[in-house]
Amino acid sequence: MGDIVRLQAFTPPSFTRMLHRHGLRALRRAALSELQINLGRLCNQACAHCHVDAGPKRTEVMRWETMQRILTWAEQSRIRKADLTGGAPELNPDFRHFVDGLLAMGMAVTARCNLTVLLEPEQEDLAGWYAERGIRLVCSLPCYTQENVDAQRGRGVFGKSIKALQLLNSVGYGKDTHLTLDMVYNPGGPSLPPAQAKLEADYKQRLNEEFGIGFSRLLTLTNLPINRFQHFLQRTGQEASYQELLTANFNAATVPGLMCRHLISVDWRGRVYDCDFNQMLDLPLEGRAPRYLWDLKAEALEDRPVAVDRHCFGCTAGSGSSCGGALAG
Repeated sequence: MGDIVRLQAFTPPSFTRMLHRHGLRALRRAALSELQINLGRLCNQACAHCHVDAGPKRTEVMRWETMQRILTWAEQSRIRKADLTGGAPELNPDFRHFVDGLLAMGMAVTARCNLTVLLEPEQEDLAGWYAERGIRLVCSLPCYTQENVDAQRGRGVFGKSIKALQLLNSVGYGKDTHLTLDMVYNPGGPSLPPAQAKLEADYKQRLNEEFGIGFSRLLTLTNLPINRFQHFLQRTGQEASYQELLTANFNAATVPGLMCRHLISVDWRGRVYDCDFNQMLDLPLEGRAPRYLWDLKAEALEDRPVAVDRHCFGCTAGSGSSCGGALAG
């Protein structure tokens, strides 16, 4: 009963009002430099923290016709960076064809890989395929211990993840090569990530000593209170206290680097949002009706307002959080 009372009692200030308190104007977009493309919600895992609600039974998958329209738009708009996500983007049947299309126009491609997909049937050659193309990989491993990873991502996931990392190392990822293997940490519960540099050192020491694994960088991400993680917070009576934690730790130094200012998020249908989190909340650009990527001009997005809500406190709390990890020291 006390948790219910607290939930009703705590009303966070609007995100825009918080910006104003710190002498900042309402959030607006900078020049567009990157496309983040969600290829679908199909995944071979169903992680407890997943803000996408991805899983093996999801049927939302981007079609090749949509990919073709994105390729045309990206070439015309001279965008040179693409970040591919899901679900497990590799499970889209046209994933490899799409990546080759992006590479053909000179784009730098990042793929967000859950690691275990490398061990799925018909994906046995995926690690080598990635290496041949020099794709930057951002791989999820929320801890370096089996207990914590399996609790968050499912029984047996830690062991499979270690095997996949060793496979990636064997083809050159995480070594002194041009092949970038970044790792992602997110807390197992309602807390902020620790200092990124210190945690990276711990990860590198533990993974090297115990498994002979190397990687490039560690990126720390904050769990945002949406979808599965929000449901967890509600079940455990921690939704209000977690939102209060995020709000109380607002850091104005994180605002210039927020991903919503520099990229645009494209969903499996081709509709556009300011970020992946807004996409999952169905919060379209400027709060208007959803629009498709090919109906926009890249240059027209600059200095346009970003659609915000209270979940935005998650990206600005503490050291900040973005697809590139922490935003401030």
